[in-house]
Amino acid sequence: MTDDGPYRRERLRALGACVLLVLAYFLVPVEPDPNGARLVLRSVATLVLVVAVVLLVTGQVRRQLTASAAAGTAEIRSLIRLVVALVAGLLTFALADHVVANTRPGQFTDMETRVDALYFSLATLTTIGYGDVHAQGQIARVVVSVQMVFSIGVIATGASIVVRQLTDRQRGPR
Repeated sequence: MTDDGPYRRERLRALGACVLLVLAYFLVPVEPDPNGARLVLRSVATLVLVVAVVLLVTGQVRRQLTASAAAGTAEIRSLIRLVVALVAGLLTFALADHVVANTRPGQFTDMETRVDALYFSLATLTTIGYGDVHAQGQIARVVVSVQMVFSIGVIATGASIVVRQLTDRQRGPR
């Protein structure tokens, strides 16, 4: 029997981080503003946030790909950080979609709330794409195209690493 204390703490921290990310997603003010300067600042801030999260998730995926197959404490911590980074990526794209939908009416069809944006972002990043909410304008299509590339290149790789390492950990040493 092994002491699962450090892993339990890491999982609790990751869960706490994910809860805080979701709370931040729903609480960050992004309502449309008639002042053009604030709109530009929000757009730039959203772009910077998307780039930062993409770099964070990409770095975590790269670390996982180069990590050894043995799941030591450092690898487990890195894996947990990857999960948090994947959640952050999802929420960042959802926020970007919401900002575009609110600042540029007509860019998305049937996207009115943050829940709609989260739903759309999750459907896009998982490549399900039900079609009920979709990008209609050029700006929205550019944002969604970046989401698709991110989904294929990073989210899919990150998710497969998470699943592989968790199943390897369940099976134990070979």
